[in-house]
Amino acid sequence: MSTRLLFLIFILYYQSIQLLADSNSDSYELGEGIQLGTLPIYVGGYISADIYYRDDYIRYRLDDIAFLSYGSKGKFSYMAELEFKDLYVNEQYEYNSSTHSDTQLHIERLYVDYALQDQVNLRIGKYNSPIGYWNMVPINVLRETTSNPITSYIIFPRFTTGVEINYQQYEEESFALEVSIQHNEDLDDEYNNYQIDEHYEVGIEYENGYFGIKLNGGYFHLYEQKQKRTYFLLAAKIEDEQYQILAEVGSQYGENEFTTTYAGYLQGLYRITEHHIAIARFESYQDTLEQDYSTLIGYTYRPLYPIALKGEYQIHSNSSKNAALFSFSVLF
Repeated sequence: MSTRLLFLIFILYYQSIQLLADSNSDSYELGEGIQLGTLPIYVGGYISADIYYRDDYIRYRLDDIAFLSYGSKGKFSYMAELEFKDLYVNEQYEYNSSTHSDTQLHIERLYVDYALQDQVNLRIGKYNSPIGYWNMVPINVLRETTSNPITSYIIFPRFTTGVEINYQQYEEESFALEVSIQHNEDLDDEYNNYQIDEHYEVGIEYENGYFGIKLNGGYFHLYEQKQKRTYFLLAAKIEDEQYQILAEVGSQYGENEFTTTYAGYLQGLYRITEHHIAIARFESYQDTLEQDYSTLIGYTYRPLYPIALKGEYQIHSNSSKNAALFSFSVLF
């Protein structure tokens, strides 16, 4: 029943895209959203579903149904992203199974930008914490693997609700400096990896042609546990039209000890053709609970850029964690 339901969702969604494209054939392009009349407002969204398989466990999930709105006028621009997360989840164990759903509409991003100067931007609201490179690509369909590296959710808060000031200098070599400040609770703290009421972060980035490097550091407060954490993350990338290499490594420190001694990954991506992409990722981490090493081999097929069919296999140092993932996602 679970597989049939997912398949039905794929078919219905594909048909809705076709109808939408036909009714807006002069202006609509898949992945770009639809402009509301002549207003500087665009609406769109995305959907993703996945299958997770281990020897003793299978999960069928309608992971994301998200609604997007964005636009700009003069020095102002905005982004709003509301999302159903885990709207349908069916889990099958060796001797039993269960189905559950989260029907709450979460606020993933909601912010306004104001260009103070050509090189200085002010952002207010809830946004992806500007840390590393991976966390700056929040939408599943735009990434080339279904899973996220562990550095993206155990080192720092993925989202910040507050103020960000960003300075960027564009020349042959580019330099960026940004500061984020949060001194309040999250706009939707259920949609974050940490429940925080304080977050202070600073980052610097340098890019030269195909190479980039970024360093972030910060502090946050877990209000329920009444714990303080500090962290740093170093990230680097090399990219051209055919390949990409990403690497990130970081650490997190509590009040008296390392809560995460280290966590890092190295990922290589090769674009075989415009539609076919091969990926390999190596990860390692150690925290207060465990240590793990893993290798991921993945493949992505994009019949169009806003549509991704992805498969990957993970091999862990703890073999009970070995798993296969398959996903389908569309941006419209």
